[in-house]
Amino acid sequence: MGARVTRMFRNFNLENRVHREISREKPVAAPRHATSLPLSAGSSEVEAVSVNQKHDPLLSLLQSVYVESKDPAAAEASQEVTVGTEGERRPLRFSLPGGSYGLLELKDVPKGKLTITETLKAMNSHQQQPQTWTPGKIAQEYSLDLKDTKALLEFFIPFQVHIIPPKTKNAKQIKAS
Repeated sequence: MGARVTRMFRNFNLENRVHREISREKPVAAPRHATSLPLSAGSSEVEAVSVNQKHDPLLSLLQSVYVESKDPAAAEASQEVTVGTEGERRPLRFSLPGGSYGLLELKDVPKGKLTITETLKAMNSHQQQPQTWTPGKIAQEYSLDLKDTKALLEFFIPFQVHIIPPKTKNAKQIKAS
């Protein structure tokens, strides 16, 4: 209903409004800046020819130029990555038996990284005993930065499963085996 009303107002007196807009005086363009050069058709042709010509001395200079570009930030980052991955690994502290489930069994992880099981174990330890498992101790145990460990404990939310009961008793449910 609302679309019909807006369409009526939009189309009301449309033809008169269009004629009024067309008959309105158009704005006058601003005057051009006065130049000392006369505007002639021959001069534009000469300019077009001179632009399209190859200038041999400039072309030879351009061919002798060799540009080698290096991004200093990218070079430093790649050096850090190569230095960080060479032998900077630590053994796993805790892992779940998962070989039969098709999961790859890890023996070690890079320093500064955690597996999901280690993360959950560290967070559980911190929640159970916050005085003994401080962020500093967790960072030392798992070879992490203190800043990353504090962010992990503050912002990481472990997995939660919520089972919502059905509204009716006749609804089908999966029964525990």
